[in-house]
Amino acid sequence: MEEINIKQLTLAVRTIAEEKNLPEETVLSVIEQAIAAAWRRDNGERDQEVRSELNVNDGTANVFVSREVVEEVGSDAVEISLADAKKIKKDVVIGDVIEEKHEVTSFGRVAAQTAKQVVLQRLREAEREVVLEEYEDKIGTVVNGTVQRVEPRVIRVELGKATGIIPQSEQIQGEFYNVGSRIKVFIKDIERDNRGPQLILSRGNEQFVEYLFRQEVPELETGAVEIKAIAREAGRRTKLAVASTVPGVDPVGTFVGGHGTRVQAVMNEIGDQEKIDIITYDENNEQFIKNALSPAEVAKVVINEADKRATVYVNEDQQSIAIGRAGQNVRLASRLTGYELDIEQAAATKPAAPAAKKNIEDDLLSAVEESSAE
Repeated sequence: MEEINIKQLTLAVRTIAEEKNLPEETVLSVIEQAIAAAWRRDNGERDQEVRSELNVNDGTANVFVSREVVEEVGSDAVEISLADAKKIKKDVVIGDVIEEKHEVTSFGRVAAQTAKQVVLQRLREAEREVVLEEYEDKIGTVVNGTVQRVEPRVIRVELGKATGIIPQSEQIQGEFYNVGSRIKVFIKDIERDNRGPQLILSRGNEQFVEYLFRQEVPELETGAVEIKAIAREAGRRTKLAVASTVPGVDPVGTFVGGHGTRVQAVMNEIGDQEKIDIITYDENNEQFIKNALSPAEVAKVVINEADKRATVYVNEDQQSIAIGRAGQNVRLASRLTGYELDIEQAAATKPAAPAAKKNIEDDLLSAVEESSAE
């Protein structure tokens, strides 16, 4: 194609709009941007301010170049002297921006290629924008997708019309993705940057686990039980604090399901390598912290409300359980409860202070432990 013919372009607008399922004015504006870029390539300079108008009725195009009126012209491309400007518009003053009109009929080969590239790129962006607008109201839900490409830092997933990416930070650690396999993904966000809009998907966030439980636990929909907090390190461990609003309903049992079927269904989706701790939420922060550190047994919790910190005392044999592998148990419990938790070893000989005495069974146990230690 040696030259771009403006008349042909005009006819193309409607065809492209129909093919790409885009509004005609979107296609028109894309082509006008391309004409401006091509004209600048043939006749102008890089930093010139150029816009174009395509007249669909008679197939003509005009290009308008903006220049600022100045006393002394430093650059012809963007500035014009007052004397020259007055020839275009009589009442012009210094500081005005003036537009010069040029008629365009065709372009040289290089400019035509420039125009073509601009059209293709902008149309792709416009198409993506239209598709993504359909997904705008799906943000916060989980959909099925097919793994399209596996790249070092992102996984590309096809979701019907659109394609989204799972960035590394949103993947489940240790999970392998095979091209062509079907997976569930959480639609997290639509990011708009200079490369055009992008659908951000996740399998590693807390909401993904919450959504999976909603599918398995009908009592969540009826409001008999609720999820109070979630802390997750995808691929390693998730802690879920749950509560029931109906007397006599065991919240943990409701989430685990008979023979663990409900929690197993969630694990089948996120992988068996991730442990799920379901603990009872408690209005009493001290008790909540104890529950959150499960499976460790806690002797005592001292809360510093002002700093949102708590010191947790555990017996020596419980210390490594409370901290967890690489500090994971205490880290997730901190996030779950909202308190920075410090794990300390409880003194071996228990003081006779009434605060430490919980009940007779505790005293008996500690007496047995002490005698066995001797």
